[in-house]
Amino acid sequence: MSGAMELEFYGAAGEITGSCHILRIGDRRILLECGLIQGGRQQQARNREDFPFDPREVDAVVLSHAHIDHSGRLPLLVQRGFTGPIYAQSATRDFCKIMLEDSARLAEADAETENRKRDRKDLPHVTPLYTIGDVERTLRQFVPLPYDRKQDILPGVSIRYQDAGHILGSASVEVWIRAGDVRRKLVFSGDLGQYGTPILRDPVALTEADLVIMESTYGDRLHREHEATIAEIAEIVADADHRRGNILIPSFAVGRSQELLYLFSKYYAAWQLHRWKIFLDSPMAIRASEIYWNNEKLYDREARLMREGLEGMRPLPNLTLSMTAEQSQHINRLHSGAIIIAGSGMCEGGRIVHHLKHNVWRRECEVIIVGYQAAGTRGRRLVDGSTHVRIHHETIRVQARIHTIGGLSAHGDQNDLARWYGSFRPAPPVYLVHGEANAAQGLANRLRKDGAPEVRIAERGTRVDLLALAGR
Repeated sequence: MSGAMELEFYGAAGEITGSCHILRIGDRRILLECGLIQGGRQQQARNREDFPFDPREVDAVVLSHAHIDHSGRLPLLVQRGFTGPIYAQSATRDFCKIMLEDSARLAEADAETENRKRDRKDLPHVTPLYTIGDVERTLRQFVPLPYDRKQDILPGVSIRYQDAGHILGSASVEVWIRAGDVRRKLVFSGDLGQYGTPILRDPVALTEADLVIMESTYGDRLHREHEATIAEIAEIVADADHRRGNILIPSFAVGRSQELLYLFSKYYAAWQLHRWKIFLDSPMAIRASEIYWNNEKLYDREARLMREGLEGMRPLPNLTLSMTAEQSQHINRLHSGAIIIAGSGMCEGGRIVHHLKHNVWRRECEVIIVGYQAAGTRGRRLVDGSTHVRIHHETIRVQARIHTIGGLSAHGDQNDLARWYGSFRPAPPVYLVHGEANAAQGLANRLRKDGAPEVRIAERGTRVDLLALAGR
């Protein structure tokens, strides 16, 4: 192997979603992530654009975790000619099966709806971004790996996954590169979770790298302390009970939904949840919960003890798992006393949209936002205080109270991110990705203040010459 050794940032550079970074080592091509671009229609349309490389020339994909903004374009990559291995932590492969299948079904349904409109206008048909068949081919290319095992993936390239504490199976990735006498080590943070997150273990501290690629989603802010978050949820639940409304929780199917159910079980008595009917209204979240249940070895100590103990993680007696559309529709007949957890997490699609339509105009109802809301999404507009939202071609007044609970975010805040980076000795140069401009700049300022020798905010097309780095 000879020639260039460089890294190029393509996706989630200067923005949140669509993670994709290209590592070129001589004539080898490795992708770190291949995520879907999320947001409004204009942002989503970019998913159909050509990749800035030939998918047939990519040798391997290294995936940090299953969230769709990191994995969602993999079937498109395969559709366009990629035939190599896709490396992922073992649980990540299981989650990708349900998430990519769901994404394909949505793409097929959207294309079908659009084509019915086009038939009436005598316009040519559109095709889905990808199909279930593309997903099936993609899943056959996955190579699952455990945490903490160094694995050769190409001549001169090895990787090792370490727990990132973001969702089950999420990983930071150590990448060792050897080319002749040149040795370089990169570390890609993936998405980093909070320290002390329910169920999940803390992010693993890493100590050595020649270059760090680091997410910056919440790089300019701090989450509330865990105890304050628990107290805030208790207050919302009690107030909603007094006001005799419903509580809607838009939630990502993998991660937040399972942590919410864990907390509901833990605080069942304290929050007087026996007074409510609780619904997990998401087939994908239900399937993801089964994967969580079957991977207890990846839990933190408290969750493992709860699961193993005589009283451990028992099913909520008033929990209903809503698999079918008919079951979901039945929930909308309830005008009070319902806690509804449903996707999508950014309120752009899925069953939560129907529940918002039936509840967001009612003063007695509450909406609890527990995850990041990308710019251009309906969820972001709710968080930003919009007085009206468009749902199914209808303008609806927002009168429910909107609560943003940052303490339940899957992403670490500025202190968490700085703590993770602070483990490196000596501190390596770092490129920030996966963050809006203010968030990335806020984290850059913090890391510089803490002694980082070089902090840069990646932009789409930014290239880094790895040969120019000072090796160890």
